[in-house]
Amino acid sequence: MKNNRNRMVMRRVLGFLPFYLFTFLPLSAQPGWVKKATKSVFTVKTFSADGSLIGSSNGFFTGTDGEAVSNFTPFKGASRAVIIDAAGKEMPVSAIMGANDMYDVVKFRVAASKTQPLTIATEIAPTGSTVWLLPYRETKVIKNGAVRKAETFQEEYAYYTVAMQTPETAVSCPLLNEAGEVVGLMQQPASAADSLSYAVSARFADSLKVTGFSLNDPTLKLTAIKKELPQTLEETNLLIYLAGSTVDSATYVGLVDEMIEKFPDAPDGYVYRAEIAANTANYAAAEKDMQQALKVADVKDEVLFSYARMIYNKEIYQNLQPFEPWSLDKALAQIQEANGINPQPGYRQLEGNILFAQKKYDDAYNIFIELTDTNLDKAEMWYGAARCKEMQKDTTAMLALLDSAVCTFSKPYLKQAAPYLWTRGNKRFDCGKYRDAVADFNEYEQLMAAQVNARFYYIRHQAEIEGRLYQQALNDINRAIQMEPKESLYHAEKAALQIRVGQYADAITTAEELIALEPDASNGYLFKGLAQCLTGKKKEGLELLQKAKDMGDPQADTLIEKYK
Repeated sequence: MKNNRNRMVMRRVLGFLPFYLFTFLPLSAQPGWVKKATKSVFTVKTFSADGSLIGSSNGFFTGTDGEAVSNFTPFKGASRAVIIDAAGKEMPVSAIMGANDMYDVVKFRVAASKTQPLTIATEIAPTGSTVWLLPYRETKVIKNGAVRKAETFQEEYAYYTVAMQTPETAVSCPLLNEAGEVVGLMQQPASAADSLSYAVSARFADSLKVTGFSLNDPTLKLTAIKKELPQTLEETNLLIYLAGSTVDSATYVGLVDEMIEKFPDAPDGYVYRAEIAANTANYAAAEKDMQQALKVADVKDEVLFSYARMIYNKEIYQNLQPFEPWSLDKALAQIQEANGINPQPGYRQLEGNILFAQKKYDDAYNIFIELTDTNLDKAEMWYGAARCKEMQKDTTAMLALLDSAVCTFSKPYLKQAAPYLWTRGNKRFDCGKYRDAVADFNEYEQLMAAQVNARFYYIRHQAEIEGRLYQQALNDINRAIQMEPKESLYHAEKAALQIRVGQYADAITTAEELIALEPDASNGYLFKGLAQCLTGKKKEGLELLQKAKDMGDPQADTLIEKYK
């Protein structure tokens, strides 16, 4: 009986023995790569802005320049992070290189001169193959298990299910194949007692990167740790361009400085920094950066274009702050050199603008006419030519060129036509073509119905008066008053128009509204007095006209003489 019991116990022991041999192996039975691989694994700690600990996890190096991966959860809300390597050395995390919240992975860079990476497996670990869990600073005992499932995502990466029981402290530890290549990062287990564990592709984590659109990435916004610039100049240029309208000025300056540090032999960063300096009137710094941009540029025409445009903008919009090395002549020389290197319509357009600013209207006109046969905005080129003729007092040619600008669009007009319709309407008004001006304003209103304001209706009402379209003029001045009921000018214009068309009773009402708005101004008394005189109430009217005269109105004396 005793022997039977011993045999049963032995069978149980022998029955469990293969499992333990499979999941916990002593150092002597472990692969030869274990000792070296442990030097690549570390623990990571993250901290909030006030210095308090947010969380800790594991991770490992994937590159020799401090590139590393871990799980993203501890980084959420963090302002700072450090890693502690297998030797106990602490190193700061310098920048986030990419993150994915769905699979809870992050790639980042550690501030270290050289790091020892693990090799990332290029192939998915097949079902049934043996994989090894390498914990942080563990060289005596490691676990292994069999791949139960390798589910593919994004066509080339795997999410692994492994027959292995792992502790919660193993999150983000590397999972390696028999060759010592990392196949995955361990994920948070469902429970410590779960016999199955999960890992996400290490190649996927290592592929994470910052792109030109990363400023708006909701995942990256979850951490306050600095984000690294994209690896390519093209993507970095896109990021800087988007940053110009999405981040504060200090952040933008920092991004540009990083760009120069990362791409010192590219002119782009120096041009961006020069533009920042020029916008703050630090022209000496801008000049220095533009000279450096020209020095490092392989092809200089784009830099020369930026240089000419910078000088031009300064001379046009900030000419009260002199900077001796810069002038319109220098801007012209730069753009002409750029066009000599690589002829471009855009370069010629800037040349035309510079010549216009120099009052060389014939030369500028010829360039704008030339450019109407290019891929540039034809309406804008016709408009540029029209401005030249306007400055030469050739109103007939100016209006004809504005007609050409508008004719580049077809009816029904799109919003792009609105500025040219508005401009032509105003110029027609100035030239006494009032009904034509009203027609342009009508078209403009249809295109910009949501943007037109009281000022628009006031201007159109003036054109309608001159064109003897009195009812339309009354409608428009009423619209202006509805939009800005406290603007006294509109009430005064309405009262004057009502008197002009014989609506004397209405004019009196409007004048009273004007007096209520501005009791210390003469206009209300003048219009009410005149309307009363015109309705036969000369005594009351003359009294109001006298009041307007006493308040200094120059028109009142003539009206008093007329109706006295």
